[in-house]
Amino acid sequence: MIRFENVSVRYEGAAAPAIQGVDLTVPEGELVLLVGPSGVGKSTLLGAVSGLVPHFTGGVLSGRVTVDGRDTRTHKPRELADLVGTVGQDPLSHFVTDTVEDELAYGMESLGIAPDVMRRRVEETLDLLGLADLRDRPIATLSGGQQQRVAIGSVLTSHPKVLVLDEPTSALDPAAAEEVLAVLQRLVHDLGTTVLMAEHRLERVVQYADQVVLLPGPGLAPVLGEPAEVMAVSPVHPPVVGLGRLAGWSPLPLSVRDARRRAAPLRAELADRRPAPFTAPPAAAPVAETEHLVLRRGRIEALREVTLSVRPGETVALMGRNGAGKSTLLNALVGIHPATSGRVLVGGRTPAKTSPREMVRRVGLVPQEPRDLLYADTVAAECAAADHDAGAEPGTCRALVSALLPDVPDSTHPRDLSEGQRLALALALVLTGRPPLLLLDEPTRGLDYAAKARLIGLLRTLAAEGHAIVLATHDVELAAELAHRVVILADGEVVADGPTPQVVVSSPSFAPQVAKILAPQEWLTVPQVAAALEGPRTGDPRPGTARPGDTRPGDTRSGGTPSGGTA
Repeated sequence: MIRFENVSVRYEGAAAPAIQGVDLTVPEGELVLLVGPSGVGKSTLLGAVSGLVPHFTGGVLSGRVTVDGRDTRTHKPRELADLVGTVGQDPLSHFVTDTVEDELAYGMESLGIAPDVMRRRVEETLDLLGLADLRDRPIATLSGGQQQRVAIGSVLTSHPKVLVLDEPTSALDPAAAEEVLAVLQRLVHDLGTTVLMAEHRLERVVQYADQVVLLPGPGLAPVLGEPAEVMAVSPVHPPVVGLGRLAGWSPLPLSVRDARRRAAPLRAELADRRPAPFTAPPAAAPVAETEHLVLRRGRIEALREVTLSVRPGETVALMGRNGAGKSTLLNALVGIHPATSGRVLVGGRTPAKTSPREMVRRVGLVPQEPRDLLYADTVAAECAAADHDAGAEPGTCRALVSALLPDVPDSTHPRDLSEGQRLALALALVLTGRPPLLLLDEPTRGLDYAAKARLIGLLRTLAAEGHAIVLATHDVELAAELAHRVVILADGEVVADGPTPQVVVSSPSFAPQVAKILAPQEWLTVPQVAAALEGPRTGDPRPGTARPGDTRPGDTRSGGTPSGGTA
């Protein structure tokens, strides 16, 4: 269905090709997963299938890409629209209408599909993706994850033969991600749709793939093969594969089910060992607190009686399904949304009643859309402005950027960065001011495992220095690695609040893969298990309790990585 023949793409001004020497075939009716570290050209390869590369992005494409016999060099994206459906990393860039139902119908209208067929397909897609209750909602009022589902649905209604998806589950909660992946499975198995998908959260998708394409790095030829075979050599892999490598299982398991079937000896070996006990930060006055917070946005009660406090040195993960109120709570803490009733205090001030210039010294927010913080023409200009605004020494922001993005030149335009790189840049801008309270909305969206390792190392350092950190995230593996506490929201209410092991191990939705495999034992990460098997140590300490001289997972100085991947 899709054929790459010695394909290379070079962008203007780039020192090296984005992809080089790609020669592979994607068969019809298969789900093929594209994996590899950030910056190796996954999005470029996907764009070459839809014709966006080079017709929209520019650059020079050499070699040949054909989709169902159509050459993408001679067929522009509009001439492939009936054949290829594309969903990129940023769902907002897809939307051309104002409401959910109109957006689902727009693509079919463009293709001249009959009205009665359009109506039926819209209803089918609303049901498939759990969007029926949102059909009349303005897209601008949806959460990021809900917008992601609408973007996928707007492509599905046209019934393309090929689906090209770039990070399709990155903004979805675990349950919504499972729903989307189940839909993709049905399309592949029942309708023969060909799906080519790039995804960093391999723990969600690798077990569904028929084949995996690994892009190992610049100048290296892609590796195409069975998922277990490719995962055995891949520099990026999910926790289930990391645990399988640690235990010496062959072939490697790709799903929790397969791993549990083999895990009995490992569970027996760990039976008399325990992870290091949870250690909370020292008692101190809260940096931020809410009391009986109620917040309405129009007719929607986004938060209901939320009472929460965050202390210095504490890392709190906000979790819950899309639309549960996580982003709204972060916005309330920074003063974007005033409370309808109840109280919000940050550093002793009411955020909504305090000037932004004053609040920026107390709290920093990295939003879901990092481009909202980026307005300069180069990375260097962004850093210079951040240093000036924060009153920091020149070079402070650039040092943070280098820690998170080691190979990004000063002259790079922010719009030329990948989604994950833009997020890392926005995080560096906010951290330049060293705010006592740091708020992060989906901080690992678009990050590969190595980039996530660097982020975890940086956030652990900040927490150890006394900064309070609140993460709104669907990344259960991040919460397991980093959070002291997990707070679960549902329909704007707090339904769980406690130490991470206690909250996530018993949760079918929010437990990390290692916890599901080794339950009922309270192991959360591969490094915890590895540390326990090494000898007398009882496990990897919880965040903020590292022993002197220990090699911490995620510490980039030691080359460590979080569970689920290697640098």
